[in-house]
Amino acid sequence: MKITFLGTGTGIPQADRVQSGVLMDTGDSLLLFDCGCGVLGRIFESGYQHKDITGIVLTHLHLDHVGDVLALIKANWLIGRTDMKLYGPQGTREWFEKTLDVYDYLRDRFTVDITELSPGDEFTPEGSDCVISCAKTVHTDNSLAYRLEKEGKSVVYTGDTEPCYEVMELAEGVEVLIHECSFPLGFPMTNHTTPDMLSLMLEEEPLDVKDIYLTHLYPHMQGRYREAVDHLRKYFKGNVTIAKDLMEIEI
Repeated sequence: MKITFLGTGTGIPQADRVQSGVLMDTGDSLLLFDCGCGVLGRIFESGYQHKDITGIVLTHLHLDHVGDVLALIKANWLIGRTDMKLYGPQGTREWFEKTLDVYDYLRDRFTVDITELSPGDEFTPEGSDCVISCAKTVHTDNSLAYRLEKEGKSVVYTGDTEPCYEVMELAEGVEVLIHECSFPLGFPMTNHTTPDMLSLMLEEEPLDVKDIYLTHLYPHMQGRYREAVDHLRKYFKGNVTIAKDLMEIEI
């Protein structure tokens, strides 16, 4: 399984980081987790083609996680592909329909098959033999984290969240945990993660995980990446890495 970080930033522009998006190539499917503004361009830069994405999986419906969804679907339509599978939390269908209301000229140009998910759900994307399970996160009322498993390999992508027991349980035993880390040590915060918030959770719920990759990095983190990594390594036995746009890993 190949994982490509397309966007590791947030709603505030910064050099070399666009908004949220992670591409997971399982061999028989190409799944895009979140699709914030700038992700469509990053797909091109990564060497993949947007028309080859078999499904889009959304953690929640904030703009920095969904801003390029319709742009990607339109790009497909412009080159002749008119279908897409879209998976997301409760409310995804209403959000997509309201977005299309703004761009009425796109109605009836393509077909988007939407599956709404809830914590505890498990599904296999069409055309794939991987299994994806969901857990509630601490961000919005319906926000979700996802665990993808295939042939004994597994990865968890949290989307936006405070550290929480549901995510720790979901991530137990995975090779890779992609966890948001929006702000630096000591930054007062709710609904997002700081290194000290994550270390407190790791003390309470030690994880059997090989690697943690930190993403969703606000500009406030610039100059404090090493501090975050060094802090978390005191509480976690595996590797801790600051993710970058277009970084690729294999598990």
